[in-house]
Amino acid sequence: MVEWRDEGILLAVSKHAENAAIVEIFTQSHGRHSGVVRGGAGRRQASTLQVGSQVEVVWRARLEEHIGSFKVEPLRSRAAQVMGDPLTLSGLTSAIGLLSFSLPEREAHTSLYQSSVNLLDLMCTTESWPLAYLQWELRLLEILGFGLDLNSCAVSGATENLLYVSPKSGRAVAAQHTGRWKNQLLPLVPCMIEDSEAGNLEIAQGLKTTGYFFEKWLAPSLGSRPLPLARQRLLERLGATSTA
Repeated sequence: MVEWRDEGILLAVSKHAENAAIVEIFTQSHGRHSGVVRGGAGRRQASTLQVGSQVEVVWRARLEEHIGSFKVEPLRSRAAQVMGDPLTLSGLTSAIGLLSFSLPEREAHTSLYQSSVNLLDLMCTTESWPLAYLQWELRLLEILGFGLDLNSCAVSGATENLLYVSPKSGRAVAAQHTGRWKNQLLPLVPCMIEDSEAGNLEIAQGLKTTGYFFEKWLAPSLGSRPLPLARQRLLERLGATSTA
């Protein structure tokens, strides 16, 4: 019998058999891991098995390669805290969806785990989380091997007037070096490279750029699955709030 205890973020819940559920959890030390929760489809565990919740788990299986079973104990709920704010709820479900979409199974990502916990907790405490979310997406791309190089111009090496990103190389391009390719370049908004305040419209523009690389670089490596719809809803709500 194999057994371990860990803490994690609940990513997904699906019904299994008559009264059980299969849950997917991004754990601190064991990565994205699935397991069966007996009775997980019943009312008694509904409040515990909420996507986005912080949980403590014990995983058991006869062999390491088996799906195994989880015993789940709640630490703190997040969905209930953001339910009344459609924008924040969209942010939470987008982050959770991207983690479930992109993380390899059973591969630990300790630094990403901690930054994800910090982001989700920030969503529950302040309205200034969208900029942290954009920085989190950039970090996610980097950890998964698709990081962008936004520190200097791909053409000249200049570090000033960086306004675009090359969709081919993922490198920054200075405005004076765009040439005839300008219309094909992606926007590089200041908040992607500077620790500065930004409005939701600027953040949404930054997310369109990161979204390109999720779709064109990351997704093909995962079988070209579509990005989570929750991410598109977040972009739409950010655009709506910026013009409200």
